[in-house]
Amino acid sequence: MASTEMTTTQDTLKTVPESGDPTSDRPPSNYFRVHFYLRLLLLASAVSALVVLVTSKETKVIAVLPEPIGAVTRDAKFNYTPALIYLLVALAVTSLYSFKTMIFSRSVMSRPVPSAKIFFSLILLDLIMAAIMASAVGTAGGVAYIGLKGNTHTNWTKFCDIYGKFCRYIAASIIVSLVASIILVLLVVLSAYSLYKRSH
Repeated sequence: MASTEMTTTQDTLKTVPESGDPTSDRPPSNYFRVHFYLRLLLLASAVSALVVLVTSKETKVIAVLPEPIGAVTRDAKFNYTPALIYLLVALAVTSLYSFKTMIFSRSVMSRPVPSAKIFFSLILLDLIMAAIMASAVGTAGGVAYIGLKGNTHTNWTKFCDIYGKFCRYIAASIIVSLVASIILVLLVVLSAYSLYKRSH
């Protein structure tokens, strides 16, 4: 009778997970899968916005006097505007960052227990990148709005009625860049939630 009770007790102890069990603090496997695919989507959106921005160029013949006497050729390029150059730099940095963290995220999946410092570092870096992207998108969006609508109070004339193709490229780049900013925010939330689950 006593031996039966001891055997039952030993079996019960075996089923209780030890506090040092590495799988007890491990986030759900879905987390790493979602995390990796979000990084991949971030890379795709940042590179796409970068390519569209770099290829945004249009040349028009503008008449300043009755043609053909006063016709001049004018180019519209992204590097004529500091706000769009800022967006270009932000997209380039985000593309490089997303590629490196995607590779890093892939290597973390193979570890039994990712450190809490890893999640905290990712939260901090993603937050910085999200702030950079948001400010770049906001700055470029302000310039694009002036190009689309103009500003009568400051006598800034709109130019999107002349450079339609150029403005469409810029608008597409800004929209895709906004998607990249939202993905960065989602990554911050995902890492913060995982860190919260580890502590509870």
